[in-house]
Amino acid sequence: MTLEGALHERFGAGAPAVSAGAAAEAALAGPARRASVRRYRAGAPVDGELLRLLCAIALSAPTKSDLQQRDIVILESPEQRRRITALLDEPWIEAAPAFLVFCGNNRRQRQISAWRGRPFANDHLDAFFNATVDAAIALGAFVAAAESIGLGCCPISAIRDHARAVTEILELPAHVFPVAGMTVGRPAAEAPLTPRLPLDVTLHRDRFDEAQVRERIEAYDRRRAALRPYAHQRDVEVYGPTADYGWSEDKARQYAVPLRTDFGAYVREQGFDLL
Repeated sequence: MTLEGALHERFGAGAPAVSAGAAAEAALAGPARRASVRRYRAGAPVDGELLRLLCAIALSAPTKSDLQQRDIVILESPEQRRRITALLDEPWIEAAPAFLVFCGNNRRQRQISAWRGRPFANDHLDAFFNATVDAAIALGAFVAAAESIGLGCCPISAIRDHARAVTEILELPAHVFPVAGMTVGRPAAEAPLTPRLPLDVTLHRDRFDEAQVRERIEAYDRRRAALRPYAHQRDVEVYGPTADYGWSEDKARQYAVPLRTDFGAYVREQGFDLL
């Protein structure tokens, strides 16, 4: 699929014009058509040294003030893999050739402050937030690097549903916490693109603009339903089936149920002051 075709499938009629030149367009086509991969080729492991190389590239990504507040745990032990994937209860995760956990790490900064005899004067919400963003940037860089050489990835945010158990299994110390898991492998088939919200909803110029946001999201619902309708509707026993089930209805139902209500308490248990 060309860059133009991928962007049109993502964003519809509002996709940006493509005029970057042949070489640039070829380079950008890959990221434009990326998709989360949940089915991996059987009998095709990912070499440990290749994973280490990809992690090195991920950890070369930008980091706030050069603080480098992100770590990666590669789960090599079958027993460690089993313990983590059992929490997630998804057979495709267990079957993935490789599994990693991206962590935020504000511990090192506190350690070096103590080693150097300097006060740690930033024990507040931003310490947690900076480490989270650092881990997320590294995760994105890992995905980009892996996909550039033909591997497929899928970030697993559900790891935070079990933050305490993951912390115990991985022996994460205070001020280190899981941000996301990641499956990696060689795709069994090309994953379909997911249409994204139109750019006139999520891309702004000079200031935030919500003009016609409801109408634009409802139009997106219709376009997405035509291209990739949901196979199942959430919580039909509560809300009933609906003929016009789309992205906004799915997400409204998803967040009608309390999720990770204890995550703030967990983060405080890891030593963070969130004020």
